[in-house]
Amino acid sequence: MSKKTVILGIESSCDETAAAIIQANSTGVPKILSNIISSQIDIHKEFGGVVPELAARSHVEKIDLITKKALEKSGLKINDIDAVAATAGPGLIVCLTVGLNFGKAIAKSLNKPFIAVNHLEGHALSPKLDTSLEYPYLLLLISGGHTQYLSVEGLGKYKRLGTTIDDALGEAYDKTAKLLGIEFPGGPKLEQFAKKGNANKFKLPKPIINKGGCNLSFAGLKTSILRISKQIKNDREKFDLAASFQKTIEEILYKKTKIAFNQYLKLNKNKTFVIAGGVAANIGIRNKLIKVSNENNFKTIFPNINLCSDNAAMIAMVGLEKYNLKQFNKLDFQANPRWALDEKAKFLKGAGVKL
Repeated sequence: MSKKTVILGIESSCDETAAAIIQANSTGVPKILSNIISSQIDIHKEFGGVVPELAARSHVEKIDLITKKALEKSGLKINDIDAVAATAGPGLIVCLTVGLNFGKAIAKSLNKPFIAVNHLEGHALSPKLDTSLEYPYLLLLISGGHTQYLSVEGLGKYKRLGTTIDDALGEAYDKTAKLLGIEFPGGPKLEQFAKKGNANKFKLPKPIINKGGCNLSFAGLKTSILRISKQIKNDREKFDLAASFQKTIEEILYKKTKIAFNQYLKLNKNKTFVIAGGVAANIGIRNKLIKVSNENNFKTIFPNINLCSDNAAMIAMVGLEKYNLKQFNKLDFQANPRWALDEKAKFLKGAGVKL
């Protein structure tokens, strides 16, 4: 029996130190042997956001231990690893460098291939960890740092159809939560607030809803939340504002997704819609996107909720696909904090953007 490929994944792009080991499977869906994540929420919550220097220091302190735990849980020895895959971008440069250099060191010491992975591609391929997924497909990537619609043509082949021109969706959730007095990270807790409120209480703006194709904007919505939050007098009104925010986001994504479907179908016929990234764990958003997909005859695929946020299993997944194609990198590969999936796409951010 031939040996099944084993990949070690390393992730340190922001505030999670993570290591995972996956093994190829004859079914096409790999087996996750371990997926260890150390969160830094307690370190950063007093500051209301991630402090890069503190995050990097924590990565340095924990990455060796986390990797040892991943190996121990997998039941394998370090020499059983066939390749090392590490996140090289995008992300915080001081954080990326820790995991990237650690991964390179392991690969060099074992004389095994090293694979640099785009963190966003990890999210894009994360559903492949628990389901069969064929190219091409439409991807909605919604996380704390990114919000994009992309046509995924194959490994490393992406065409951006739409993007946020200001805040990422996860950022909008966290900032709104902060304005409502919810401690960092507030995005997931905001959804719980929303369940207790009246979603029709506040009428909130939907920036560029009728222009810009499937590009998105959330800055104006955040400004409206700021104005209203200053007038809130009790918890009932907080719940109502959270519910109104959640409803508004769902309605924006519903309309923009319909536009993205039309743009995608001009390029591909395979009607598969993948939603990935940390915000893909939001149940209200999931349900709204399933609804619009069903109405337009698209098959909807989400990663397992445990695989939506940053993790190293998704990095190992990209590593496995690249290993099979012998797409290896040299050990002098540098971290790229602005590494885009579609590097040919026009930069669309900041005031004065023309849509």
